[in-house]
Amino acid sequence: MAGVNALQWLTLTRHGESTGNLAYQAVLGTDAEEVDIPERDADVPLSDTGRAQAAALGRWLEALPEDERPTTVITSPYVRAHDTARIALAETSFAAPRIQVDERIRDREQGVLQGLTPRGVRTRFPGEAERLRHLGKFYHRPPGGESWADLALRLRSFYRDLQTGAPGGRALVVAHDAIIVMTRYLVEELTEKEVMRIEKEPVANASVTRWRHDGTRLAAVCYNDCAHLAAAVPPPTARR
Repeated sequence: MAGVNALQWLTLTRHGESTGNLAYQAVLGTDAEEVDIPERDADVPLSDTGRAQAAALGRWLEALPEDERPTTVITSPYVRAHDTARIALAETSFAAPRIQVDERIRDREQGVLQGLTPRGVRTRFPGEAERLRHLGKFYHRPPGGESWADLALRLRSFYRDLQTGAPGGRALVVAHDAIIVMTRYLVEELTEKEVMRIEKEPVANASVTRWRHDGTRLAAVCYNDCAHLAAAVPPPTARR
């Protein structure tokens, strides 16, 4: 994808652990049909561990060589992502760029299935469960929500604008697991089967995924890297 590949560095990180992540963990292995999250998705905050992860991310940014430090920082408007960026940059001593917010890198919208466990989807929306089985995760769009393919459409627009605004720059994008997975789909020109196979491995909270321009295109440096978190907090898990 030309717009993405014109960047010098592209670094993506998932937000730190949120209270929503903890709520999902609490229902794992139970018969629950719904996850108890009182806030709307955009307002779910970081947990204490998530704030510690964000600070550890900031210390990782501080330790980067000067020619790898971000010249552009863009975050999802969701509280858990924006706070991760804010806390991380507060840990740095270099002149960090102003945090920009872009709604195109918000989390995937799940419509009527929002907050439901797999059991809840099968019980309350059996027709949608069958459509998902038939179409596959990549193309299934729940009522009022988005498919993974829909994410690709808004991300293509986002990266075109990013290149226009920061040609040859070093971008840090703070967002969500689905955004990171679908960025791999675009940058690495993956197939549906390849990206859905990658999606089966959870993207860890505050993990780092990076690409560097090798003179021809963006080449992968690391994916879902958590080394900077090991000494600071327990390994992150769970989605949302």
